[in-house]
Amino acid sequence: MNRNIAIAQALCAGSLFAAAALAQPGQPAPMQPSYSLQDSNLKPVLPGSLLGVGIDQRLDAQVPLSTVLRDEAGREVPLSSFFHSGKPVLLAPVYYRCPMLCTQILSGMVSALKVLSLDPGKDFEVIAVSFDPKDTAELAAAKKQNYLRRYRRSNTANGWHFLTGDEANVRALTDAIGFHYKYDPKTDQYAHASAIMILTPEGRVSKYFYGVEYSPRDIRLGLVEASHNKIGTPVDEVLLFCFHYDPATGKYGAVAMNLLRITAAAFLLVGGMAIVIALRRDSRGRPQSLRQAGQARI
Repeated sequence: MNRNIAIAQALCAGSLFAAAALAQPGQPAPMQPSYSLQDSNLKPVLPGSLLGVGIDQRLDAQVPLSTVLRDEAGREVPLSSFFHSGKPVLLAPVYYRCPMLCTQILSGMVSALKVLSLDPGKDFEVIAVSFDPKDTAELAAAKKQNYLRRYRRSNTANGWHFLTGDEANVRALTDAIGFHYKYDPKTDQYAHASAIMILTPEGRVSKYFYGVEYSPRDIRLGLVEASHNKIGTPVDEVLLFCFHYDPATGKYGAVAMNLLRITAAAFLLVGGMAIVIALRRDSRGRPQSLRQAGQARI
């Protein structure tokens, strides 16, 4: 009996805790400003080769799907041919002659994708686009084979695309996503930032992930969210409820109130099950106690 009272008291306390959490309406996320990696305060001290280099976030911007690029076989293809219903696109603006940074970007992307259960070609598309007009289709094909060997997952080659193109066509795409680079004729190299982007199946910019190492969790959530939940699992939907994308950091962060609601709901569920089990045990024990008491009186 004392055990039941203790459980009931605990559940009441949990109910008050849950009610406080659930009673607070969710506040809509404030409008996010457009962030830029080009800090105007830093421009005066940057060397001339880096002026204008960076990334301006253009979330929800439409990329030019009619832009014509070249695939690894040298065939001219419109960008739209890589966008399919329900499949988001993971985009990496790089150049294949890059001596270091672009290799790190692509290697970091492959390392993150190896952890995911989602498959390129089936669940999403991977597109690497070179912004160097000197890059050839042969070099693009070699790069593709190199990263496919690193990825080591069968039946996914059709989901990887390493593209090249004329400067004007590529520039139309990079301008749309806010990716700014600069050619240095002295070194025959490009100054550029490091990031990958996720686009929706309709060709709109959805997420930016910066650096050369990427969180598999963030990429997965970004792909699921960009697909409008057409890929992924119910667990991903719960995680998207608890984690929101922060454009300022390019990462997913926990939403405290949503986590509190999930915790409160779980507490009520577990507490309710505990009481039901305790009441059932108590009801089973009562007839036996009554019989024993009756026999004792006789």
